[in-house]
Amino acid sequence: MAAALQVLRHLARAPLGPLLWGGPLARLASSMALAEQARQLFESTVGAVLPGPMLQRVLSLDPDSGELKVRDRSFQLRQNVYLVGFGKAVLGMATAAEELLGQHLVQGVISVPKGIRAAMEHAGKQEMLLKPHSCIQVFEGAEDNLPDRDALRAALAIRQLAEGLTADDLLLVLISGGGSALLPAPIPPVTLEEKQTLTKLLAARGATIQELNTIRKALSQLKGGGLAQAAYPAQVVSLILSDVVGDPVEVIASGPTVASIHSVQDCLHILNRYGLRAALPRSVKTVLARADSDPHGPHTCGHVLNVILGSNALALAEAQKQAEALGYRAVVLSTAIQGDVKSVAQFYGLLARVAGARLALPGTGASVEEDDRLCELAADLQLPDLQLKEALEAVVGAQGPVCLLAGGEPTVQLQGSGKGGRNQELALRVGAELGQWPLQTVDVLFLSGGTDGQDGPTEAAGAWVRPELTSQAAAEGLDVATFLAHNDSHTFFCRFQGGAHLLHTGLTGTNVMDAHFLFLQPQ
Repeated sequence: MAAALQVLRHLARAPLGPLLWGGPLARLASSMALAEQARQLFESTVGAVLPGPMLQRVLSLDPDSGELKVRDRSFQLRQNVYLVGFGKAVLGMATAAEELLGQHLVQGVISVPKGIRAAMEHAGKQEMLLKPHSCIQVFEGAEDNLPDRDALRAALAIRQLAEGLTADDLLLVLISGGGSALLPAPIPPVTLEEKQTLTKLLAARGATIQELNTIRKALSQLKGGGLAQAAYPAQVVSLILSDVVGDPVEVIASGPTVASIHSVQDCLHILNRYGLRAALPRSVKTVLARADSDPHGPHTCGHVLNVILGSNALALAEAQKQAEALGYRAVVLSTAIQGDVKSVAQFYGLLARVAGARLALPGTGASVEEDDRLCELAADLQLPDLQLKEALEAVVGAQGPVCLLAGGEPTVQLQGSGKGGRNQELALRVGAELGQWPLQTVDVLFLSGGTDGQDGPTEAAGAWVRPELTSQAAAEGLDVATFLAHNDSHTFFCRFQGGAHLLHTGLTGTNVMDAHFLFLQPQ
């Protein structure tokens, strides 16, 4: 893309350049430059939450005394440290931890996504890879972020290591997004296939990550504090990279080191909500029926220190800083975007119209009805930290381009059998919305990307769109509405303009949910 920009600028300096530069050529160059900035900003966002540097900010070891400091807590090490981990960012976290702990680390077992070591090696990310003679055993599994037999073997190895610890030992637990799928150990007689089927059904009907994890915990040996109980009486330090809105430690990876606060009745309520209670396998009914009435179980996890390493908020703070360095007035709207992707797309589409109108020439502002409708959409989403008023006030005071930043994890209700992910579907829906709100004097671009670099079962992290998307797609014989009806956003973006609107990063080695950028630039 950078090379293409140089060609366009060269043409602008040619004899006919000045005549063209104020028209289509200028708009094309501006569009490409804006897209390139969006990509760079996304990379900066991800870079702020890479596992190694974050872990090093939280842990420090005095080599002389053998004292390990975890923020304001200290632990005496005597070659008594064991390590387990599970999640998309755990490979890099484990590499950094082993380097820091040195001879004090006795043994480790981690469960990471299938193919991640080869992907990191191919990408040249040596800092994410364990040394050849590492004492940490690596299991790869959970292909397409779904629990499988490989992940089950890893979970059982992790449980075995934890159960062998004594009061003299310290267990370092590394947790990141994707951890639930990588730590499946269903309570018998529930089988892995039964638990997987139930999870798929809930996800397909639009269940939130919180609801999915509530069910997973109730059916798991290790989630909902089960891992901490297995490790008792050893001290447990859990370092967590959050991929859940609000960073609740009991929800991230289904809280393996946090006593569950949910009851069987909570599970039944969720299953009723999505019409699945009557269709439950007998094994699931058996486990729920005999569950302990005490939600905290036999232990209270008082031997555990849970520490949040990084989060979506940290990533967006870096994105805001970088956007300001690029000359944008940058505002973080929310780090808690959730809800149905259709509603989220409507909100972003109208937000672009209302905010863009405030950047346009006097007299071209959005109508009162549009302002009211935007507030209604925001209220329907029920975002606890939404800074909508502050963002619109910042737009009014801006003397130039604006970048509105947000993060979270919307949900997609599957209606078709197409290929895609929530970021690509959100981008496609926002593109369709933007086409309904034309702004003649403001350039608009929206980007949505997953910080783990993988959006659903695809190789893309997400996509970016502009208001011209629908009309340009139609010129190529692509009907946006048809692709959306089949949840086929990835196929659309692969075909549209040769895939130029897809965001490709490869697996990043981290995971703090998604990042959404809305760029507004006066022409």
